[in-house]
Amino acid sequence: MPTFVCDLHIHIGASADGRPVKVTASRDLTFENIAIECVQRKGVQVAGIVDCGSPRVMEDIYNLLSSGEMVELPGGGLRYQDRLTIIPASEMETLEVGKGGSHHVSYFPGLEQLKAFVGVLSRHVTNMELSSQTCRLPAAQLESICHDSGGVFVPAHSFTPHRSVYGSCARRMTDVFPPEAWARMPAIELGLSADSTLADRISELQQKTFLSNSDAHSLPRIAREYNLLQMQEATYAEFATALRRENGRCVVANYGLDPRLGKYHRTRCEECDWIATQSPPILYCEHCDSARVTTGVLDRIHQIADSPEPVPPAHRPPYHYQIPLQFVPKVGSVRLNRLINRFGSEMAVLHEASPQALAQTVGSEIADLIVRAREGRLVVQPGGGGRYGRAFADVSQAQMRLPGLGAAPPSD
Repeated sequence: MPTFVCDLHIHIGASADGRPVKVTASRDLTFENIAIECVQRKGVQVAGIVDCGSPRVMEDIYNLLSSGEMVELPGGGLRYQDRLTIIPASEMETLEVGKGGSHHVSYFPGLEQLKAFVGVLSRHVTNMELSSQTCRLPAAQLESICHDSGGVFVPAHSFTPHRSVYGSCARRMTDVFPPEAWARMPAIELGLSADSTLADRISELQQKTFLSNSDAHSLPRIAREYNLLQMQEATYAEFATALRRENGRCVVANYGLDPRLGKYHRTRCEECDWIATQSPPILYCEHCDSARVTTGVLDRIHQIADSPEPVPPAHRPPYHYQIPLQFVPKVGSVRLNRLINRFGSEMAVLHEASPQALAQTVGSEIADLIVRAREGRLVVQPGGGGRYGRAFADVSQAQMRLPGLGAAPPSD
């Protein structure tokens, strides 16, 4: 059975005519630009675009369908230029009484189901045109609306300190969702600062599929994390079946950042910017003793885990670390374009290109850094509190910057 490269959490910054959709995302992130980037540069075969509930995005979708650039598939999903399947989705923010807010993604087979979902949500959201709006419903009620509309519901970036179930609402998903709702959910999204090993310390996740998605807020960030799904074909029906691990369909591998590169991996002090270096959980600043901290994903998982070590179930696929080319030292936009033009996609550069071919393209020094990133031999300074971690060629370069004080790649 074939496998497909799937990034299932990509944002839209603006509609085709320039109107804003995701305010914090790049305006270059239009529906069609995402499709072009996936096809021409990233090698993504299935994309989940999570702002399709916006009427502005729906208008762009209908225009592409009318032009023939895109068609609706009988098995669900939208096929762009016969090369990319797009799963229409909507990310919404919920609010638990006496707790915090959390984000969730609802995936739909087609526009009919998506419109039914939006029709109900529009009674609870003041501005459906913009992305990830707060619906002020509890997460369990949003899941019910998604289910009744014919969609699949997945908690997003489940461990981040802001707007996630584990990070800002509860110690357990079952504290938020009733048993029938939790049983219906086939998967959770890990987020950039976590991986399977960390999540498998929480026993209630044993039966859930793990997704590693980019949550891209700019075109270059697409596929910084992705999933390899084994499916008969790239349709919504096969995607939903793979999340449930039925009939031989499943996630066969997760590809994601080394969690230390994630911008919420360790606790960070809001007073002095120090990023934790001691063993987790760190719930205060080890540098100035302030209690005003943003708790890191690693620290939060150590705080709430019910197992001291990961207990991966038999169905759990391997999780492969990757350092995107933007994080590799000395790989700027010129070299990045040269590499993609030579090898066809960023994934081919990261995982397939030989050291010799890389050296012919960008020189031996850069080739060596890419190979070392591929093999996990770069030195990583952990991120935290909204700042990405950084990768360095060696320890001496990393030590030139104190924890928490180094510049980081653009935040999204």
